[in-house]
Amino acid sequence: MKKRITLPLFLLCLLALLPLLTPRARAADLDEILRYEITVDVNGDATLQMRYRIDWMVLDSTTDGPLTWVELGVPNGHYSDLTARSAAVSGISGSGGTLRVDLDRAYQAGEVAEIEFELTQDYMYEVNQLTEGETVYRFTPGWFDDIRVDEMTIRWNADRALSQTPACIQDGGYFVWTSPLEKGEKYSIAVTYPNDAFGFDTEKTIVSGEEENVLDEFYLFVGLLSFLFIIIAPIVGVIAAVVHAFNRSANFSTETKKKITRTKIVYYPECQGCGGPRPEGAANCPYCGRSFIKSEEVIKEEDIPAEEKALRGKKTDGLYRYASQPDTYIRVHVTHVPVPRISYHGSSSSSRGSHSSCAHSSCACACACACACAGGGRAGCTTKDFYNTHLKLRQLAFRRAGKTQ
Repeated sequence: MKKRITLPLFLLCLLALLPLLTPRARAADLDEILRYEITVDVNGDATLQMRYRIDWMVLDSTTDGPLTWVELGVPNGHYSDLTARSAAVSGISGSGGTLRVDLDRAYQAGEVAEIEFELTQDYMYEVNQLTEGETVYRFTPGWFDDIRVDEMTIRWNADRALSQTPACIQDGGYFVWTSPLEKGEKYSIAVTYPNDAFGFDTEKTIVSGEEENVLDEFYLFVGLLSFLFIIIAPIVGVIAAVVHAFNRSANFSTETKKKITRTKIVYYPECQGCGGPRPEGAANCPYCGRSFIKSEEVIKEEDIPAEEKALRGKKTDGLYRYASQPDTYIRVHVTHVPVPRISYHGSSSSSRGSHSSCAHSSCACACACACACAGGGRAGCTTKDFYNTHLKLRQLAFRRAGKTQ
């Protein structure tokens, strides 16, 4: 008796193999993020009050149509009180770690949608994981695979905090981190508190390395991929070996490289408001709260004076003092970015009535990154897509009683 492969299984196998055989073409940028700001306040019950502000500029409204909605990622599905805070947001809803933001109108090339919303976020901290008696919040804002962010800013209320990383300035009682983000680049921070600072619940502690995803579709997705892997593993192995050899000959790369940002900071020795002396390591006056920062500029390694040889060798996060210049420091911030692949020039032939772009969800410590990809003509993105299928969870979900995923 002959066994036949069903059409759905054949199509799924084909979808799983196709990305291995066809490099993705790169089109011109469709959007640009001018401003990406997240303000965080810690509530008494240790949840986070998070306010997002995204100034989203449309560069191309012809290829995939004007911008009418976007999908964005948040740390995890444990959020509440989701509220729109700007006129550009006509509606906002969420599923798991993904939010859909509907805009008030269709935005054309050259226009900016000022997206602002607020939510209360839970399950964001580690209790006694690194140091007994201390709790750490870890936060990586959502990143954008195909969009450059001109300025990303995280403002975190510094009240009762013991420490933070990486080094940052303080402004108005907030830790403030600011950085541009290239396509696909991430920026992570951590803030540490004593265990009695807020109402931390050990039952909500996130264990480093532990993945969390409460979506039924996730388990369906993993189960399906596991089944496909068992069925086609030998074929995939052979094809992958051939493709790998081709990629090597064509100078394709999946490696990453360090990107080091150096910022020169000059402090006033005395407060320009009340005249109080600057304590060692202080960014703001302890008496009146005014900033001690006189100037701040991003510099290259070669801009560091020759006599500061020790500073030129600093390649890890931190704030380091100039030996030759008083009240002068250099802040070093290290990120890892992908090594560019071979570029393929071309443009999408599709044209639809509306478009969106995708933002991977941000991760709170070790929670799973939910896919936050939008349709309507934009190239989809995947998160933790181990087999590079580029399938979306919603494409694999079955119809359930009263709801279609």
